[in-house]
Amino acid sequence: MVAAHDDELSRLVEQLNRKTVAAKSSDSTSLDQLLAMAVQRNASDILLVAGSSVTLRVKGALAQASGAPMSPEDIRGLLLPLLTTTQAEELAKNKSLDFCFLHGSIGRFRANFHYQRGTLAASIRVLPTQIPTLESLHLPPSLAHLAERRQGLVLLTGPTGCGKTSTLAALIDLINSRRRDHIITIEDPIEYQHANRSSIVEQIQVGQDTPSFAHAVRAVLRQDPDVILVGEMRDRETMAAALTAAETGHLVLSSLHTNDASQTMSRILDLLPTGHGSQQPSQMRQQLSLALVAVISQQLVAAADSANRYPALEIMMATSAVRNLIRSGQDHQIRSHISTGRAEGMMTMEQSLAELVRSGRIQRETAIDHCYHVAELNQYLSDSPR
Repeated sequence: MVAAHDDELSRLVEQLNRKTVAAKSSDSTSLDQLLAMAVQRNASDILLVAGSSVTLRVKGALAQASGAPMSPEDIRGLLLPLLTTTQAEELAKNKSLDFCFLHGSIGRFRANFHYQRGTLAASIRVLPTQIPTLESLHLPPSLAHLAERRQGLVLLTGPTGCGKTSTLAALIDLINSRRRDHIITIEDPIEYQHANRSSIVEQIQVGQDTPSFAHAVRAVLRQDPDVILVGEMRDRETMAAALTAAETGHLVLSSLHTNDASQTMSRILDLLPTGHGSQQPSQMRQQLSLALVAVISQQLVAAADSANRYPALEIMMATSAVRNLIRSGQDHQIRSHISTGRAEGMMTMEQSLAELVRSGRIQRETAIDHCYHVAELNQYLSDSPR
């Protein structure tokens, strides 16, 4: 295994050095053209896989760009000039690499390099040049109240590519513009670059500025923060440290790959440590109920005219009733409280999808494809005024 790693590293570094010397080669020009094409077509992602043509994701759908299928050598020649020697070493060792890069005047991009069938492949995300607002993301104005909270845990959940990072960036920008706070973000990698406005913003990149999310969250408590953004809670150490921060006078914002509030509760409790020397489940539920402020579960749904995508949301606010359900382990009843909690700013995914249908933004069939309870969605739509 060591020899295989050394061979791969030697090959990567050799090709990297060769491409660096030829920085003005046609490969570099091709990369310029590829990235510029993606920006021009408003693509969110570029997929590069040997044996396939360049593929773009535009408004959630995949579309192959013109051109012949790419060979493994085509892809290596296209991608390796982006890497430093250190990044090439990491790719050779771990067979995967996440990083952001600025390419000339074209823009900023987030890349994931990985291997499939023994060949190099990549997914490249086009990063917006401006930090979005809640309005530009078509999110409800009520979410702005979360930027006024002084402590507690706010979670954005949903599948990959549903806009969690953009929503978190919009909330951080609101805090940055309205409050005089010290904001520290911990990300892997940094996607949106926040300039100091009314607040001071520090952005820590995992792998570059800190070895891990968990290490960064523990260390950040000694750096006098008011607001902490944890890009993703991937393990129990990060979760435990984030909960501690939320309990000790900090506003903590983070994300999880869960679909709704009930599933989020289960995921958090699964992550938190149990057993000898750890808190008992009842203690963990008590801690979570006191720290939690809100859970926003998000999907992006194709518009009726296919020219846009709109967010559909489940919003759970940690009211006294919801906190009591969390403490007592009655997670299955949370959804019922969400459905009747519109006065407190809550809504189910089905209520959100029904509103999008009634406003003409999405089609009924699209809502059905994205809902979790079809009968409930149909009931909301049948109850709507005609």
